Amino acid sequence: MKRRTYCTAGGLALVVIYAANASCLARPDVARPRLLAHRGVHQTFACPDLDADTCTAACLVPPTTDLLENTIASMRAAFALGADVVELDIHPTTDGELAVFHDWRLECRTNGSGVTREHSMRELQQLDIGYGYTADGGKTFPFRGKGIGLMPTLDQVLDTFPDRRFLIDIKSNEPGDGDALARALLARPAAQRARLMVYGGDRPVERVLALVPELRGLTKARIKACVVRYEAIGWTGHVPDACRHAVLVLPRARARWLWGWPHRFIARMAAVDTDVFVVRGDGAYGFDDAAAFDEAADDSYSGGIWTDRIEVVGPAARRASP
Repeated sequence: MKRRTYCTAGGLALVVIYAANASCLARPDVARPRLLAHRGVHQTFACPDLDADTCTAACLVPPTTDLLENTIASMRAAFALGADVVELDIHPTTDGELAVFHDWRLECRTNGSGVTREHSMRELQQLDIGYGYTADGGKTFPFRGKGIGLMPTLDQVLDTFPDRRFLIDIKSNEPGDGDALARALLARPAAQRARLMVYGGDRPVERVLALVPELRGLTKARIKACVVRYEAIGWTGHVPDACRHAVLVLPRARARWLWGWPHRFIARMAAVDTDVFVVRGDGAYGFDDAAAFDEAADDSYSGGIWTDRIEVVGPAARRASP
């Protein structure tokens, strides 16, 4: 009799846990997932043995667009194509600005040289940021001469798009870079700050989050703490503090094992002011073609999707919308 009672109680507990975390019982009514356009509309690359020191501009895929990453024009095009968020990269400059540019050094993409942060913004805006792009091993340079003066400041971006959402990548692990970003953002309306997210080096990100509480942030340490704790107790419906008021970028294969994935998990995160985006995590990173988008957006997925090809994925998302 005791054994039967225990089995019955255990079975009921499993039913309750399943019902509390069943994604199908929390399916949202959404038109499409949210799209995050990495660096706006930009050139793509096919580099063998890619590592942190690879000059990706030297292994350009034959261009299908004339836009360059991290420029005002590339961001405007990304939003027009359906991006909900645009990711951009920043470096401090010697004259107190924040340059929107990806590379730590200038030699790969530009006609300049040296470390990006060791130049003034005036110097950087005189460079040709399309100078180094080549798709044929250096025989031709299709963007040479077309990128002069196109490197914007963060202020220029935020002035141009005051009502848009951005994910800001701090390209260092220097706490002072968090201070610099905080100074720039605290000069702006709180409503605009609340639309922004930040990631990058753990130390500057933690610094700017402490100074600008409206921001949502992402660090490796925060994601690890959130995921590990949620895997341990998320079946109860409780959301750990590490997951609150944040941004989560998760490999889709790993995310599928989280309690309540996708609908109930995303609803729980939304309730604590946290954005969720998925990446490929299978050797690729973004969902960059129509088939990949369909895979990521299956079952009325309502979270965010990271893409390097918003010009492909944006139209695919519109076609998939009811």
